[in-house]
This record gives sequence, structure tokens and C-alpha cells, in this order.
Amino acid sequence: MQNPSIKNYIAVLIATLIGLGLGFAGGQGGSQILGIPTFLIIVIVAYLIQWLAFVVAYGLKTEKFYDLTGSITYISLTTILLLSIPQIDDRAVLLLVLVVVWAARLGTFLFTRVLKEGQDSRFDEIRANFPRFLLTWTLQGLWITFTAAAAWAAITSSVRKELNWFTLLGFVIWALGFFFELVSDAQKSRFTSNPANKGKFIHEGLWSFSRHPNYFGEIIVWLGVALIALPVLKGWALLTLISPIWVIIQLVFISGIPMLEKKADERWGGQEDYEKYKKTTPVLIPRFHKK
Repeated sequence: MQNPSIKNYIAVLIATLIGLGLGFAGGQGGSQILGIPTFLIIVIVAYLIQWLAFVVAYGLKTEKFYDLTGSITYISLTTILLLSIPQIDDRAVLLLVLVVVWAARLGTFLFTRVLKEGQDSRFDEIRANFPRFLLTWTLQGLWITFTAAAAWAAITSSVRKELNWFTLLGFVIWALGFFFELVSDAQKSRFTSNPANKGKFIHEGLWSFSRHPNYFGEIIVWLGVALIALPVLKGWALLTLISPIWVIIQLVFISGIPMLEKKADERWGGQEDYEKYKKTTPVLIPRFHKK
């Protein structure tokens, strides 16, 4: 039987190679630095940032700045990309603004929450395990690369086009997603901070229309970004349109909804109100109905 640690190290290698592969593909036909696609360089830096943060986090046995590191990576690298290209246009600036606004809001929210709670329970069995903790930080590098891929490819693209209805559509979709994330996170924070709701599950506000409205918003955010980026992508760079698909796969089938649904079932399963909530409320896509 293969050593679990070896499996984790192999996973780290695979996650890194996949990210670098997308960085190379997405950088084709775009700006370069010393003959190397700028996109690829930024991807490498994204991984390096996560690994440096991992060294500090493992030494302190803490995950408190995990999400904050991710947000800082989005903001700093997208800004550097914009400043590194020879020709800055409205599309590149718009993409920068959308990524920065989203990352700053979510990063602040998650960092504040982990400080308030003292720790992130997702890391209880991971933070003291070197290879597993390393894999977690590496996967954040992969997550950043895949989600920001379309925006980064568009910013570094050699193609320049005027903003059009495609841009407007993408922005409206992004704004809808941002609204869902912002409001649902605020509603849940307010709900959980109320002592009267201790031990209860939230099923009010946007949470009455979807069991995971924040994840719905996350998916819509990156779909909007991809639509804005699409007109200036060509060739291999079109692979970066996997961004919203990647988000859907991760949140719906792997690390998001399945984990939270299992946790909720273990906690409230069998309760009449919870079972009714599950039966009448969609897991992801909101269904608006009369109260």
C-alpha cells in the first residue's frame, strides 16, 4: 500500500503541473517577459506565494491567514499583470477592478470570520500534517490560477477590442453573482452571531431560495468575468474559459456543497423543519417563491 505522504506529494506535483500547463496555454499569443509568457510567470509567482505562506503557517501551526493570502494573491498579481502589459485598455482595467473588488470583499470577510471563531475547522486534521497542509496551500495556488485564468489571459492578450454588449452582459452577470455572495454571507453572519440561533440552521433571506446562495454567487461571478474576457481570447488562450466550469466542478461536486451538505445532515438530519427545508429548497440555483 502506498504511503499517504507520498500520495500527497504526488498530488502537489500534479496540481502544480496542471496550473503551469494552463499558465503556458493561456499565455500563448499574449505579452511576454524575456520570451516567457507573462501569464505563465504570474502563475509561477502565485504558487510561490502560497508555498512561502505555507512555510510560515506550518511553523506557527495556523491557518488563520490562508484565505487572506489567497485574496492578496488575486489582488497583487492581477494589478502587476495590468501594469506589465504594453497597452492598457478599458477591458483590462474593468477586469482588474472586478477581480480586486471580489477578492478584497471575500478575503476580508473570511479573515474576519476566522479571527472571530479562532480557527477554521476544515484544518483541524491538516495543519500539523506537513504533506497534507502543503497540498492544501498548493491547491489554493491551483484554485487561484484556474479561477483568474480568463481574466489574466484577457489582460495579457495581444488582441484589443472595444467594449460591447458582451462586456455589459458579463458585468451584469458578475454584479448579480457579487450581490448573492455579499448578501448571503452577511445574512448568515448576522444569523450565526445571534445567540438565539445557536444550534439552528439558516433558512431565511437568500437562504430560503437556495441552500447555498453564496456558492451560486461565486459561480456567477466567474461566469461574468469569462464573458468579459472572451472577445479577446484566441487559440490556446480559449482554454482559460474553463474558469467558471472549474468553479462549478469544485463547488458542486468536490469540496464545496458535498462537504457542507454532509455536515448539515449529520447535525440536523431527521429534524422535521430541516428535512422540509431540504425538500423544498434547491441546493444551488435559487427558486423564488411566495412565502
